Amino acid sequence: MKIGSLARRAGVGVETVRFYERKGLVEQPAKPRDGGFRTYPRDAVQRIRFIRQAQELGFSLRETGELLALKAIASSNCADVRDRARSKLEDVHRKIDQLDRIKGALEQLIDACPGEGAPRSCSIIEFLDSTESDEAPCDHRA
Repeated sequence: MKIGSLARRAGVGVETVRFYERKGLVEQPAKPRDGGFRTYPRDAVQRIRFIRQAQELGFSLRETGELLALKAIASSNCADVRDRARSKLEDVHRKIDQLDRIKGALEQLIDACPGEGAPRSCSIIEFLDSTESDEAPCDHRA
C-alpha cells in the first residue's frame, strides 16, 4: 500500500508516517527501481497503531522503540515489558507530585495577589523576578 493509504488506515497523517520513519520506528520501504511509489507492508498499519497507543500511555518515542524491539526479540518476555510499564508508572507518579507542588505554589501566589494595580507592583511578578529560591511558596524543583 502507498503512504497515503497507510496513513489513512493507521489514523495518522502522511507527515506522521514520515516522522516515524525518520525516528527509526517505521521502516521506509525501498524506492522501486522503475521510479514508482514505495509500497508499505500491511503490518505497518498495526505498527503505527502500536506507536500511537504507547504514546497515549505516556511512553516517549525512544521508549516506544524499546518496546517494539522487545516485541521483536524472541528471547525477551512479558516481564521485560512489565518492567518498562512499571518504570513509566513511577515517572507518572513523580510528575503528578511535581504538578501538585506547582499547583500549590500557584494557588499561594494567586491568593497573595491583590489583583489590582500596576503589573510592576504585582506580587506574582515580584516573585517571578526574585532571585532568591528560598522565597518560593514551595519547592517546585522535583
